[in-house]
Amino acid sequence: MNMILLFFFLPLISQVRPEPILTVNPKTLSKSGNSVHIQWSGIESPSKLDWLGLYSPPDSPHDNFIGYKFLSSSSSTWESGAGSISLPLTSLRSNYSFRIFRWTESEVNPEIHDQDHNPLPGTKHLLAESETVGFELGRGPGQIHLSLTGREREMRVMFVAEDPEERQVRYGEKEGEWEGDVAVARVGRYEREDMCHAPANESVGWRDPGWIFDAVMSGLKGGVKYYYQVGSESKGWSTTHSFVSWDKSSNETIAFLFGDMGTATPYLTFSRTQDESISTIKWILRDLEALGDKPTFISHIGDISYARGYSWLWDEFFNLIEPVASKVPYLVCIGNHEYDWPSQPWKPHWANLIYGTDGGGECGVPYSLRFNMPGNSSEPTGTRAPATRNLYYSFDMGPVHFVYMSTETNFLPGSSQYDFLKHDLESVDRMKTPFVVVQGHRPMYTTSFESRDAPLREKMLEHLEPLFVKNNVNLALWGHVHRYERFCPLKNFTCGSMGQKGKDWEAFPVHVVIGMAGQDWQPTWEPRPDHPHDPVYPQPKRSLYRTGEFGYTRLIATKEKLTLSFVGNHDGEVHDMVEILASGQVLNGGDDNNGKVGAVHKVDDVTRYSFSHYVWGGSVLVLGGFVGYVLGFVSNAMRQIATERGWTSLKTEEQ
Repeated sequence: MNMILLFFFLPLISQVRPEPILTVNPKTLSKSGNSVHIQWSGIESPSKLDWLGLYSPPDSPHDNFIGYKFLSSSSSTWESGAGSISLPLTSLRSNYSFRIFRWTESEVNPEIHDQDHNPLPGTKHLLAESETVGFELGRGPGQIHLSLTGREREMRVMFVAEDPEERQVRYGEKEGEWEGDVAVARVGRYEREDMCHAPANESVGWRDPGWIFDAVMSGLKGGVKYYYQVGSESKGWSTTHSFVSWDKSSNETIAFLFGDMGTATPYLTFSRTQDESISTIKWILRDLEALGDKPTFISHIGDISYARGYSWLWDEFFNLIEPVASKVPYLVCIGNHEYDWPSQPWKPHWANLIYGTDGGGECGVPYSLRFNMPGNSSEPTGTRAPATRNLYYSFDMGPVHFVYMSTETNFLPGSSQYDFLKHDLESVDRMKTPFVVVQGHRPMYTTSFESRDAPLREKMLEHLEPLFVKNNVNLALWGHVHRYERFCPLKNFTCGSMGQKGKDWEAFPVHVVIGMAGQDWQPTWEPRPDHPHDPVYPQPKRSLYRTGEFGYTRLIATKEKLTLSFVGNHDGEVHDMVEILASGQVLNGGDDNNGKVGAVHKVDDVTRYSFSHYVWGGSVLVLGGFVGYVLGFVSNAMRQIATERGWTSLKTEEQ
């Protein structure tokens, strides 16, 4: 009888299919950035389009994923229906879960795509879902970054936590000995209703940003190393960080400057992320360690995180920069991808094609509240959102006066910003700070073929260049164009003589485009009139050096000379430099360069600004310590995945 029953049910048993299984380990991570191991099995007839979705919070709708990975590009064993992957997770102050979906070729909808026009995966067929993964409590706040206040003997520190309960910063000259130096942090946040447009104010882009804390360490001695922690006894303290305090009396200025860096993610998402940002941070961290206990700062001139309405990318960005931003002040100015939205308050008729939807509906709110720059500049948004801050400001650092401006808000005569710039530049004490450096996002000069911004450049040339020339601005730094380009000393597109070989010289500003820190959309160079798809060759005389290489710039100045060097990310070496004397005379390159305009100059030992005897030892230590951080992102195979799917990762003219 039993044999008869077995014979009867055997065909039915053979048709029972194993359910796909998706497991995660560990279930609790000790800190943000740690990796979770994800394992799956039982995927029948696996397809190249099967994909793993990341969700936070875990109950998010299927199409509101944080990111996704294709199983076929994540594990070498995917064709067996089983595999595994390890992913570093950034704490979003909520748990994560993971889901596997079947997506078929017939269901590909090119109308539903990411910003590169690659189709976003479909969520119709759920195969498996994991348990949740969270983070240990009591580990202290995250996203720690420093800033100057504009006042001597102070340093600002900002960070993010999961609730508004009181947090503090405790600090002192000896690690672990806080000597009673404690400052209570202010706390604030922004809401979904503060966002101005999609995707920032829709469920697909909005995530709880947490509570943003802002504390000021005061009573600091100049040029002294301080240790600090942020947090509280009840909620936990962060690890100990350190910084060297601002020394206003210093005769040396050191800074690292760039634009348009963005962030990297270990997954694909709705918006292209910037893998090259990892290298930029890696080399800057090397240089910071090589410097030792010298005060310095970082300047990021617009297009900060490229979140563009997908709020978790801000978290990824601050996780990326924390190794450097917790050591030195991280100063910023606003770019189009932090601010622009359709109904922004200042949008003159000539700017209709310039100011669009680049901000992803954020309308400057995350930028304004996650950073706090010196000064008190602000402009109302015209909505329930708080006023936009951190627009224009200035400060002295050693022998350099730094000025930051906004190219996204009104800078024309009669505006508050124009009045600030005019008064500020006219008030500089050149005996105290012989050098003046102005920074903003969209460039006044570029030889890239960016015709959309032409009306804005015309207004800058008409109204701002006269201020720069009259007040002897030495250096003007710009982003937006994702390349490096250095110009001769310029006035109205005309090179001033740099006084070499006994010639007379004119102290015009040197303009440099430094938007090459991470974003890989690159416009073409200005085309030849008779060959519209080929760049002008030789390049225009005013353009002395230009390249598509990623990297950043290093600035060092004494009372006598300012040197700006371009460091390439592919090797961490200097590839271009310019020297400006306190008199305004410009050395290295230009109309007196033996007739070879734009030639690359050999970088001498002085130009390496004393880094040469620091870098070797520092880089060995830092690169070893940094390798774990970098390896966490090596799994990011965005370009490879696009290729394997047969879809091209498009580059556009967008900045």
